[in-house]
Amino acid sequence: MLNMDFSQRVVINTNQQNWLPSPMPGVRRKPLAREEAEQGHATSIVQYQPGASFSPHDHPLGEEILVLQGTFSDDTGDYKSGMYFRNPEGFHHAPFSKEGCIILVKLHQFQDQDNQHLMINTKTAPFSQTKTVQPEHEDLEVLPLHQFKNEQVSLVRLSAGQKTSSSTLKGGEEIYVISGELIDEYGHYPAGTWLRNPSMAVHQDSGQQRYVEQETLIWLKSGHL
Repeated sequence: MLNMDFSQRVVINTNQQNWLPSPMPGVRRKPLAREEAEQGHATSIVQYQPGASFSPHDHPLGEEILVLQGTFSDDTGDYKSGMYFRNPEGFHHAPFSKEGCIILVKLHQFQDQDNQHLMINTKTAPFSQTKTVQPEHEDLEVLPLHQFKNEQVSLVRLSAGQKTSSSTLKGGEEIYVISGELIDEYGHYPAGTWLRNPSMAVHQDSGQQRYVEQETLIWLKSGHL
């Protein structure tokens, strides 16, 4: 069992992790949170080496994927970097990658009755302006990806020098830094960093809270912990 206490804050720079083998040749992973060795709740960075494939399977309680590099493929098509999709329980596929790829994967985490099958190209989908809590802070560029009950998933793009307010995190949050670097009162989080902040966590009143010094893109899931 790994990082399954959702009351604890977790920060992992995946660039500093070693790749671990999976049951399939040519498929390696960096585990971030895992309930059991090969089943149950799991969040991982997964690498398919060129030509690697997985045997046909489905995913109890769903599968959520963001393609980070390369091209991920299955029976339904080829998905390049920037593709986000959700495969609900009952979806059956045999994934592979001809050229190789790296993906962020979350397994066995869909809420009851959340059965929407989604495929979104985040490289072409339009971002929108979202008002921040504090008027002196710039509006955020947000690409909503999914919402079900209290759970929300989106990409957030911050311009160089931008600051954002942060309040009590009802339902917690997970962040994966796709590009750039996110900064808060606790530290600096370069691309490849995964953070999980528990429900009702509160940022210290540092006067800055979250900000970036360069354009930064993050994947954000909130309200689900």
